[in-house]
Amino acid sequence: MDAYINAGLTTFDMADIYGPAEDIFGAFSSQLKTRKGEEALKGIQGLTKWVPHPGPMSRNVVEKAIQQSLKRMRVKSLDCLQFHWWDYSDKRYLEALGHLSDLQQEGVIRELALTNFDTKRLEEITGKGIRISSNQVQYSLIDRRPMVKMAQFCDSQGIQLLAYGTLGGGLISEKYLGAAEPRGQGELKTASLSKYKNMINMWGGWGLFQELLGSLDSVARSQHCTIVNVAIKYILDMPAVGGVIVGSRLGVPGAEHIQENLKSFEVNLSANDISKIESVLSRSKDLIAVIGDCGDEYRN
Repeated sequence: MDAYINAGLTTFDMADIYGPAEDIFGAFSSQLKTRKGEEALKGIQGLTKWVPHPGPMSRNVVEKAIQQSLKRMRVKSLDCLQFHWWDYSDKRYLEALGHLSDLQQEGVIRELALTNFDTKRLEEITGKGIRISSNQVQYSLIDRRPMVKMAQFCDSQGIQLLAYGTLGGGLISEKYLGAAEPRGQGELKTASLSKYKNMINMWGGWGLFQELLGSLDSVARSQHCTIVNVAIKYILDMPAVGGVIVGSRLGVPGAEHIQENLKSFEVNLSANDISKIESVLSRSKDLIAVIGDCGDEYRN
């Protein structure tokens, strides 16, 4: 994690359900404090999520969950708590958010955020006077659902979108340009690859995806960068987008991609570049009609 911080990549995304992610962040924070002092901790941010099973959402239940994250991350307050809810028919998500808002007022949570909430529920929540700073949603060249309704509402409310899945689990890269369509677990070896391959299937299929990669490659060559850089910058430039979350494999040599990812900030997509990309995107299916709004893939 030192390598990322030294390069200026100082924000780490995790969740209570992401295995030992919070513990890893906590151990690193503790080591960083020992090596460089308390002041060094001000230079990093830990974004975590609370993903409860629907059930009673009393103050005690909510506070217990937050205290668990505080303990695992070894911090006195959470930089950002992103709340997820599985079942909109169970309105107790409003109770939970009310308690989380109270904890924010008490200084236990700095930024109260959401993850995978749709526009309708986001409007409902903010209408209750609950201050939301961001909503983390799937957002990529393949999945542009956030730009249909979500982005406009977020822009009007000062809410930022944190985009994940921007590289389709690695499928949106040179590695798959001109490649035969991967099928089955033998070729789609991670849950992430399987998930985003399914998104490609719903979006328009492998043939159209190859056309997209070809247009991205053409733009990348003219920009002296990579397909990854173009895919990231396209989303970063979208209204209301506050950041893009790119997955990495800590400690795996060659899997960090730090310098490549940083190069994305240097890319300036021209109107012609965007037109070239969107000429392919215009022939894809409407994922709002196929899946629903942001996050509905987790609830249908």
